[in-house]
Amino acid sequence: MEMTYYDHGTAAERWERARQFFEAKEYATAAGILGTLADEVPEQVAPRLLLARAYYHSAQLLRAEAELLKVLELDPVESYARLMLGRTLERQGRAADAAPHLRMAAALNGDFGQVPPPRGE
Repeated sequence: MEMTYYDHGTAAERWERARQFFEAKEYATAAGILGTLADEVPEQVAPRLLLARAYYHSAQLLRAEAELLKVLELDPVESYARLMLGRTLERQGRAADAAPHLRMAAALNGDFGQVPPPRGE
């Protein structure tokens, strides 16, 4: 990826810039900033989770899935990442792969009896 002015500044400045682009629904631009940032701080969950969300919202589902798996390696009980992974897999037409992640997300949120149904059903 070509360096742009978005890539300049401290990690904190780039994080804030990426969040602003995400909030403005400029998901591809946010992902461009976050990809570099997530690689610089691989132990941090927040940049990678926002990167996964940016990929999801820009329909880059395989990239979203890969980032969510990395988040879950760092924090296996990150319930939002579990939910997003389930929804990402559903959106790819992989409901059977999605189901365990959706069940775990529900359990982590205390919804033991209420697992969300697969989308489209």
